[in-house]
Amino acid sequence: MSKHICLWSGPRNISTALMYSFAQRSDCKVVDEPLYAYYLKHHPEARQYHPGADDVLNNMEKDGNKVIEEMFNNKTSPMYFYKHMTHHLLDLDRSFMKKTINIILTRDPNEMLPSFAKVIPNPTINDVGYRLHVELLNYFKLKNISFVVLDSKSVLLNPHEALRSLCQKIDIPFEESMLSWKPQKREEDGVWARYWYDNVHKSSGFMPYKAKEEAFPERLQSLLEESQRHYETLLQYAL
Repeated sequence: MSKHICLWSGPRNISTALMYSFAQRSDCKVVDEPLYAYYLKHHPEARQYHPGADDVLNNMEKDGNKVIEEMFNNKTSPMYFYKHMTHHLLDLDRSFMKKTINIILTRDPNEMLPSFAKVIPNPTINDVGYRLHVELLNYFKLKNISFVVLDSKSVLLNPHEALRSLCQKIDIPFEESMLSWKPQKREEDGVWARYWYDNVHKSSGFMPYKAKEEAFPERLQSLLEESQRHYETLLQYAL
């Protein structure tokens, strides 16, 4: 039986690098944000400011329930890694998560928010995922669904140890191949890659952690305060 790993991330959280990492495994296929078109179809406001929205809608399945069904129809590989954005879930029935391995990926909002705002200048709390991550965590606890919280900084500080610990936690063997890849695009990249993936395409592995040096944008201060509260909750469960 194939294992189905769902990464529940916010944007600019090294989620693409983690997808590239799992793509190096000998036993795994990766899928890039399969619920993106469903999200854009049902969130017309977001459609106005997400770059490449029309391409996403024209090239992907827009029925969220069909996407979930297709996930579990994938059985030709021993393992599947689905990179998801948590906000793409919207009102979908989440009971399918009882059958998936669930990883919540987060990042310090002091570092994430300025990065995201370079592409989407005026993000909301729903765009950046922190509140939705805590809601998802509480759902897992309520339904007794196992989950892992992974902080991006821990991966960048020590990729070998972080990935080894993650693999152990989700009961899969660690492979050294997960630590590096060729600096190039992947065929699994979503059609939005040209707007978001430039740094990953130039990379050959996880970039060493480097603290942000520029001043935090004043216009994002209230969003930071709200995001920080949720981030601190997530850190209580992090590996």
